[in-house]
Amino acid sequence: MARALLASFAENLSLRDPDAPLTPGQLRVEVLSGLTVALALVPEAVAFAFVAGVEPLVGLYAAFIVGLITAIFGGRPGMISGATGALAVVMVSLVAQHGVEYLFATVVLMGLIQLVVGIMRWGKFIRLVPHPVMLGFVNGLAIVIFLAQLGQFQVPGSAHGGGGHGMANGEWLTGVPLYLMLGLVGLTMLIIWAMPKITNAVPAPLAGIAIVAAIVIGFGLDVPLVGDLASIEGGLPPFHIPAVPLNWETFEIILPYALILAAIGLIESLLTLNLVGEMTGKRGGASKECLAQGAANTVTGFFGGMGGCAMIGQSMINVKSGGRTRVAGIAAAMFLLGFILFASGLIEQIPLAALVGVMFMVVIGTFAWNSLRILRKVPRTDAFVTILVTIVTVATDLATAVVVGVIVSALAYAWSNATRIHAIKRESRTEAGAQVYEIQGPLFFGSADGFMEIFDVASDPDVVIVDFAASRVADQSALQAIEAVAQRYEEAGKVIQLRHLSRDCHELLSKAGHLMVDSDDDPDYELAVDYSVKTGIIGGH
Repeated sequence: MARALLASFAENLSLRDPDAPLTPGQLRVEVLSGLTVALALVPEAVAFAFVAGVEPLVGLYAAFIVGLITAIFGGRPGMISGATGALAVVMVSLVAQHGVEYLFATVVLMGLIQLVVGIMRWGKFIRLVPHPVMLGFVNGLAIVIFLAQLGQFQVPGSAHGGGGHGMANGEWLTGVPLYLMLGLVGLTMLIIWAMPKITNAVPAPLAGIAIVAAIVIGFGLDVPLVGDLASIEGGLPPFHIPAVPLNWETFEIILPYALILAAIGLIESLLTLNLVGEMTGKRGGASKECLAQGAANTVTGFFGGMGGCAMIGQSMINVKSGGRTRVAGIAAAMFLLGFILFASGLIEQIPLAALVGVMFMVVIGTFAWNSLRILRKVPRTDAFVTILVTIVTVATDLATAVVVGVIVSALAYAWSNATRIHAIKRESRTEAGAQVYEIQGPLFFGSADGFMEIFDVASDPDVVIVDFAASRVADQSALQAIEAVAQRYEEAGKVIQLRHLSRDCHELLSKAGHLMVDSDDDPDYELAVDYSVKTGIIGGH
């Protein structure tokens, strides 16, 4: 396992992306993009720490460690990872019941589970997520990001109760403070929109933050600041073995949480990987991303972090700011550590309105607006799945939404194929008096009943040929359906022949005991058989 892990990591060790050469100009863009991402990470990490019921530094340390390791070893240059709300909402009950030390142990186990998924290359199964589910995921996450920013329109200090260890109902801004906040948010969004039309020397989000911060500080405006959330001052994350009993009882407590967190983290990361890949024209890297996420969370658990996964909002900020290589992600992590160690006082002076404006632009850029236009043009099932996944993402969490979407899509596909089964009836051209059923459509659990309804046993002649050239026997239910049809013809004293079975179908029937002698006289398929239900003997034809 260790050798496979090291080999996979070695493939990603280079910071260079062959499709994005690191020229001095690109390096400047990458570093500035990383700075922009780091500024946006601070309030997010602090807020998610509050949601989980832990100290702000626990969220900041997770953002630094997870962000750094995944930036170096992850499956997609340009992706940003850190502490996320999707994980925080699961962690809160664990922390409330058992304490933060159990959280650290859970994060370690979560990382180990993700490492196993990466080593087994199970990340490839993300390709089974249909496009309507992806649209719902993107739209739902955009709405979640938008709703998360609304908390910044509350009176500073009123949104977090118990010294930051729980959420309370805050008082909303009103009057002049509200108008001032809205005006600064709007100004930030205007700058981000207009900046690329003027120059690309500085990432537009960074310019928006800098200009609005300068206005607030220069005019002494009384608006909510990053420092109003919590102090971000601290030291280097210390190595710390989780102080929990090493026994079976502890394992039983943390395992369910670790499994859920690992699943949510990987699903969100792999879907973000696909989304960033579509924007940058890259593919692959799912297993590498699983390995990187697993290693990052394992390390984070030993350094007092709350764990994390890919962050779609910050990833969009990075990509739209020009970040295309691993340098941007590494720079973001190092800037974040620098804020904690040396620049907490300066960062705490940044107005929240500027960061809210950046995230609102992320929402606008993330939401798949074209999905609203095509909902009436795509099949109703696809439209329903898109809307369903969006709603479930907002109401519950991403993992649940994706699982629900995949299940509904799979059931809809199965039903569609189940209704396709039918047969073309004709007289045999080679055997006088024989009736031929040419089966059309797949034969599986969903179409088994329809398959059995095709045959007219009472009216058919003594010899019936079932031709599967345009069909496929897929599972045990299909085998059972064939056996049931054969039994009906046997009871009627008639013979049924099976022809043109594909190789895998032939193997299924052989394993089930339906084929006693392999036929070898069909030059095209080598699998055509005559099945005599009277004698149980199979011969060629």
